[in-house]
Amino acid sequence: MDAFSFLINTIFDLYLMVVILRIWLQLARADFYNPFSQFVVKATQPILAPLRRILPSMGGLDTASVFLALTVVTAKVVILSLMAGAGIDILTVLLFAVVSVFKEAGVLLFWMLILRAILSWVSQGHNPIEMVIAQLTEPFIAPIRRFIPPMGGLDLSFLVLMIGLNFINILLSQYVPFWAMI
Repeated sequence: MDAFSFLINTIFDLYLMVVILRIWLQLARADFYNPFSQFVVKATQPILAPLRRILPSMGGLDTASVFLALTVVTAKVVILSLMAGAGIDILTVLLFAVVSVFKEAGVLLFWMLILRAILSWVSQGHNPIEMVIAQLTEPFIAPIRRFIPPMGGLDLSFLVLMIGLNFINILLSQYVPFWAMI
C-alpha cells in the first residue's frame, strides 16, 4: 500500500506544482510564448478552460487556477485517506488544502532559487527555462538587492531570500495547523 500512496502523492504533487506555476506565471506576467510556459499552459488548459466559464478572474488573480490547485490537494487527501481507511472531515481537508498550496508555493520558490543560482554559475543566460525562472523569482529578489547589492561578483540576495523562506517555514510550522505535516 505504501508504493501506491507514494505514486498517488507524487502524481498529485507534480500536477499541483504545474498549477501553482500557472498561477505564478500569470501574477508575474511572465512570457507565455516561452517553451516552458507553453508546457505549463498546455498541461493545465484542458481543466482550466471549462472552469473559467464558471469562475471568472477577480482582479489579477485567476480564481479558476486557485480553485484547481485547492481541488488537486483535496482530491489527493481524499484518495489517500480512503486508501488508508481513515475518516474524512471536510473542514480539515479544506484547511489542509489551503495550507498545502501555500507551502508548496514556498517550496517551489525555494527550489527555483537554487536552480537559478546554479544556472548562474554555468549558463550563458540564453536558456528559455532560465529566462522564465528569472521572471518568476526576480520580484522576490529585487527588493533584497536594494539593501544588499552584489559584492565582489557575488549576489547574496539569493542566500538572504532562502534563509528568509526557511525562517518562515520553521515559524509557520509552530503556529499553523498541518504545516509541519506537509
